[in-house]
Amino acid sequence: MKKLTTLFFIILLSASLYAQKHIAVAQDGSGDYKTVQAAFDAIPQNNKNPIEINIKKGTYKEVLHLDSGKNFVTLKGEDKESTVLTFNNHNGVVNAKGETLNTYTTASFFLNGSNFTARNITFENNAGFTAGQAPAVFAHGDKLRFFDCAFKGFQDVLFCSGQGSNSRQYYQNCYIEGTTDFIFGPAVAVFQSCKIYSKKNSHVTAASTDQNELYGFVFFDCQLTADTSLHSVSLGRPWRPYSNVTYIRCDIGAHITPAGWNNWKNPANEKTARYAEYKSTGPGANPSARATWSRQLTDDEVKQYTLKNILGGKDNWNPLKDK
Repeated sequence: MKKLTTLFFIILLSASLYAQKHIAVAQDGSGDYKTVQAAFDAIPQNNKNPIEINIKKGTYKEVLHLDSGKNFVTLKGEDKESTVLTFNNHNGVVNAKGETLNTYTTASFFLNGSNFTARNITFENNAGFTAGQAPAVFAHGDKLRFFDCAFKGFQDVLFCSGQGSNSRQYYQNCYIEGTTDFIFGPAVAVFQSCKIYSKKNSHVTAASTDQNELYGFVFFDCQLTADTSLHSVSLGRPWRPYSNVTYIRCDIGAHITPAGWNNWKNPANEKTARYAEYKSTGPGANPSARATWSRQLTDDEVKQYTLKNILGGKDNWNPLKDK
């Protein structure tokens, strides 16, 4: 009888632990929490067990912090278009503590945890067209994955902030829109089959890749689009001298300038920036007119651009495992 009681307790305990791995967020009170931050707060520090947070449809206006150590979290939206995580902070705002916010402190979502996955969610900063720097996501952890998500805003929308290969990031079938430098930072990031939409005659990327990193931002089979009124958008400009951005088999819209790239008003950057393309297509693909300091990869060179080489690292991380 004692053994049966012990076994029953173990079964109950196991069931309880399993239940803790699934959290529901719903504004109408039908879930475990009404806000996403409340769900984040419930995650134990130094977490090592997978936790899935399911978010019901709704617009959740809150500044979110997923702290370092709160790892192995999956955010799953009920529907990408109608599950929106948003806020409107921007550069120059003075917060309740009297602090003036800047590019590093204005994000709607501060993502410092690692082994993170998001699916079917819109991440937004709706501060407005003239607000200046206003990231939707400050992506700083390692091994971050986004599937079928949207990133919306204006300037500096997606801050791939983590330091080089210490912050590996993967985006698949995502929609990313913005005005100036709306994909930027020092992390190593792969964008697979994403739609990149420019809303201003400005720059798509502003990578600040470290000199010692072999890869920076790599776009595979992406589509670059814009409003038909735009005609002077660059593929990127170097936030730091060794900026590294590569477009592979991408469909380039007519809004991209023939030269393709911008030196950020500093000719010295042309000697260090690492910008390349491979078999671009579309009306904005113009290899013969591209800036002479950019490169067109050869068939042999492009073979080095594999997920394993770019994101694998010492632990052979595969972002498509258990997708």
